[in-house]
Amino acid sequence: MKSMEKNPKPLNGLNKTSSKLIAGVIAAGLIIVLAAILLMPQVSSTPDEGMTRTITDMAGNTVEIPANISRIVITCCGGATHEVMVMGGSDTIVAQPAKCIMPHLRVMQPGFSTVADAGSFDDVNVEQILALQPDVVIASVTSEKGNAKIRESGIPVVTVMTGRGNISLMKKEFAMIGQVLGSEQRTGALLAYLDEKTALIEERVSKIPADQRKRIYYMLGKTTHTNGGGWWGQEFITAAGGINVAEELGTNRDTTIEQLVRWNPDVIILSSNEGTYIPTGDVKNNPQLGSIAAVMNDEISQCPIGSFWWDRPSPEAPLGMLWLAKTLYPEKFDDIDLKTETREFYRTFYGYSLTDAEFEQFLSNDSPSTK
Repeated sequence: MKSMEKNPKPLNGLNKTSSKLIAGVIAAGLIIVLAAILLMPQVSSTPDEGMTRTITDMAGNTVEIPANISRIVITCCGGATHEVMVMGGSDTIVAQPAKCIMPHLRVMQPGFSTVADAGSFDDVNVEQILALQPDVVIASVTSEKGNAKIRESGIPVVTVMTGRGNISLMKKEFAMIGQVLGSEQRTGALLAYLDEKTALIEERVSKIPADQRKRIYYMLGKTTHTNGGGWWGQEFITAAGGINVAEELGTNRDTTIEQLVRWNPDVIILSSNEGTYIPTGDVKNNPQLGSIAAVMNDEISQCPIGSFWWDRPSPEAPLGMLWLAKTLYPEKFDDIDLKTETREFYRTFYGYSLTDAEFEQFLSNDSPSTK
């Protein structure tokens, strides 16, 4: 075999200079191709698959939830559904207690009439919840027994206040639900609306001397059932510039006829959110209450019910506070058109065009929408 030449002739007649030129061109081409590849958009079919984030719920629990939320089970009342709706999550609700769906809610969201019911509070159906494959369950801070069962199944549970707390806690809950759904812009709009309306009311009622403020008895489904200073009713009344005659009860919610007569409230506000519906006439015609100023002066009003009770902490709470402030001090709020406010709220936050008839139904004293 011949030994290899030390300096072989270039192939195909190319000299050393030509070879170097071609090699340079090829190298440059490779660099251009590589650069083009690196600059191309990187596409991932499931960019958030397996990713999680943490939030702090209203019980103070740190909860790990999926990065994207597309399926929610609700196991409580208290306006949780409305918070999810306002944050743009109506289509994510795959189950909620049927007893918690207010009639007008079904009008706005007809699909809620047939959505699954996997139980409520401590009485939950964990097997059904698992079958629904939710990303998260929204539950009440009061139902720890039921919540523990759901957590044991491996599903994240995010708790809400369900009617407890004050305006500050309500705002914190709105922000938390917005965080769960990744709806910070909608959250900001709702919080701004709440701040605007509470500030407007405060600016006007702050000029009313303490001895001229209306004294309110908040009657909840039973003549002697009310809210002491430790409940939402206290916040509802004071935010509108009133005085809760039952504040001294603290965390208690029941009193006696004798005590109610001694309190002698200027105004009685009726609501069925903690009991049965009481017609206005039943209070007017109750001989045991005949000496009370509110009864003698016919200062008895039913709290409005929209797609939720206006006298509860929920997205519609600002409307309830405006209604009560206008009811107590009409001369200070005569420029506030509650129908216009309500229609604009529903259009902005629910994406729903409220009719005049529907608004009148909200305020109808003796034809409650919960019947």
